[in-house]
Amino acid sequence: MVNNDIEPIFNRLRKKRTYLISVFLMGLAFMVFVVVGLMVSLSVSACRHHDRHSKDLPYQNETYSESVNEESEGVSGSRSHYVMSDSVVWFCMPSPMDGLSEQIIRKCSYVVSYNKKTMMPNWVAWQLTGEHTDGPYGRLSNFHEEEKVPSPRATLEDYRGSGWSRGHMCPAGDNKWDERAMYDSFSLVNVCPQNASLNSGLWNSIEISCRKWAKMYGSLYIVCGPIFFKSQEHERIGTNQIPVPEAFFKVILCIDSSAPKGIGFICRNTDGNKKKDFYVNSIRQVERVTGYQFFPNLSDSIRSMVYDMDDINIW
Repeated sequence: MVNNDIEPIFNRLRKKRTYLISVFLMGLAFMVFVVVGLMVSLSVSACRHHDRHSKDLPYQNETYSESVNEESEGVSGSRSHYVMSDSVVWFCMPSPMDGLSEQIIRKCSYVVSYNKKTMMPNWVAWQLTGEHTDGPYGRLSNFHEEEKVPSPRATLEDYRGSGWSRGHMCPAGDNKWDERAMYDSFSLVNVCPQNASLNSGLWNSIEISCRKWAKMYGSLYIVCGPIFFKSQEHERIGTNQIPVPEAFFKVILCIDSSAPKGIGFICRNTDGNKKKDFYVNSIRQVERVTGYQFFPNLSDSIRSMVYDMDDINIW
């Protein structure tokens, strides 16, 4: 009798246990489903976010040319494509000049205004940070044509035997931190015919000073390029008759320190055997010579502080 009375109780307990196990398993399965769904959703969202930023086409004008999302021949393992943010590119670019042939090309670490008539840059602009003043990638000396610009364009053969060196605007020494940046610095859109002594002497000395200042102050904004004197008939080199600039300019702006600074240089395309102090100008003076308006989006308050500075001793 006792066993007969207990058996129904055991049956009810077994059924209840089975029910609880079923509920637990269903709950566990639901939680797994929710977690997996959330992970998939986050992954898709991240991919979409990456796609939006990897396209990175902030300019909607006809002259903007995208070149950086394609692989460079012989370059692998680069840490990034664009280095300068859209806002930095926007800040670095001089105002467009009326009547000037211009194709804007954005490379890994610089932006260039290419002139199809001179077959060289109008200007090259970049941000140099303290972290980018050195790195593990040595000089490639791998000059190459830029396929993103139309033919005829400058070739290696144009420079060969010309007596003029291939002068970097954005220097290789500013791009040792990244393989792709180093490769891009040797594109011929970043190169002008330059006196060899100027290239290895005065011009190199200014580049070294820029790296020292970037380390000291954290960040610089730099624009440089060739100057053609309208009154002169330019010497030309190579089959494509590349014109040789009569001079070069460089303007340097520091706004990341407690005391903003600006300075400019104009160097004749000759031996340049004097100290770089001799070639110092203010940014405003370089604007008058070149016709460009540099850093057009700089605030008026900082512009009034830095545009007439021409004392290299404050750097």
